[in-house]
Amino acid sequence: MQIIKRRLDQTALSKLITIFPVVAILGPRQCGKTTLAKTIGADHYFDLENPRDVARLEQPQLALEDLTGLTVIDEIQRLPDLFPLLRYLVDQNKKRKFVILGSASRDLIRQSSESLAGRIAYHYLGGFRLNDIDRAKIKILWLRGGLPRSFLAKSDEESRIWRSQYITTFLERDIPQLGINIPAGTLRKFWTMLSHYHGQILNYAELGRSFGISDMTVRKYCDILEGTFMIRILQPWHANIGKRLVKRPKFYLRDSGLYHTLSSIETQKQLQEWPKLGASWEGFALDCVCRKLEKQDNELYFWHTHGGAELDLFWQNRGRNWGIEFKYEDAPRLTKSMQIAMEDLQLSKLWVVYPGKQKYQISKNISVLPLEMLETDLL
Repeated sequence: MQIIKRRLDQTALSKLITIFPVVAILGPRQCGKTTLAKTIGADHYFDLENPRDVARLEQPQLALEDLTGLTVIDEIQRLPDLFPLLRYLVDQNKKRKFVILGSASRDLIRQSSESLAGRIAYHYLGGFRLNDIDRAKIKILWLRGGLPRSFLAKSDEESRIWRSQYITTFLERDIPQLGINIPAGTLRKFWTMLSHYHGQILNYAELGRSFGISDMTVRKYCDILEGTFMIRILQPWHANIGKRLVKRPKFYLRDSGLYHTLSSIETQKQLQEWPKLGASWEGFALDCVCRKLEKQDNELYFWHTHGGAELDLFWQNRGRNWGIEFKYEDAPRLTKSMQIAMEDLQLSKLWVVYPGKQKYQISKNISVLPLEMLETDLL
């Protein structure tokens, strides 16, 4: 299979390694964490899915304390008892470095941060970014998603089969291995039902009634999918501006390819004829933007008033307010909602991201920006 160099991630990871004794690469299954880790020139490598490496770590202190240089430990969530030992090892020898890889974010971050406070940094690795690929392949990235084996498949059919098997493996093997005792069929039905809310305000009680479970159980299932990087829950911005604001979160599936698989969309033709085409593109474009902005440690929100004014993405940076709207249109124009968002949120700049080719201005401090120019023209 073709290997695509992920230069942004390589650079970010190398920088973190120079600063911190332990760096964690977090991300969903099969997103390329192992491949990325192998590009940094590790001196020692342990894969906790390999029985031989598991056996080597049966006495972890004996196995690790004499090692010097950079050690990579893959799938570390399988052996969380290592965290206190890593703290001891890096404190004893400042030249010792560890890169740890894991697929479960919330528990892994909690366990590692408790033991390695001040010693660990986190790097999130999702699927391919826009600047990882040829711009001519953006539509392929949208249809298939960014997971490497899906994107690089020889055909749409091969990609679809791989994603279908990926979902099955995730539900039947990965979830139980995280200690989550929910039947795979139940979680699959829930995930499929949840996909119908992609790009919409999420009402836990309504979803619970539809699925026949309590809203607390809905939250639990959402927490599982969010904690394993499958979904994004975007919280609303609550500025006290004298208007009634929507206070429920907004929901997206992170990977567009998995969204299409859950929705039985297999080809570009089916995608273009799909009634949810706009929602699909919004989620895809939003994830591209979030991947860029989260790298700068921005807290991201959406904004929506009961009067109908809305903003798809809002964040604060350098003491100023910024916003983005996503439009699947040939030539987006200025709307009343954009003007209200500019005024109420006191935005320094509003970008309207669309799938076209031309960048242009539609008002003072409001620009229309092609998605393919995202990496170079967005703050």
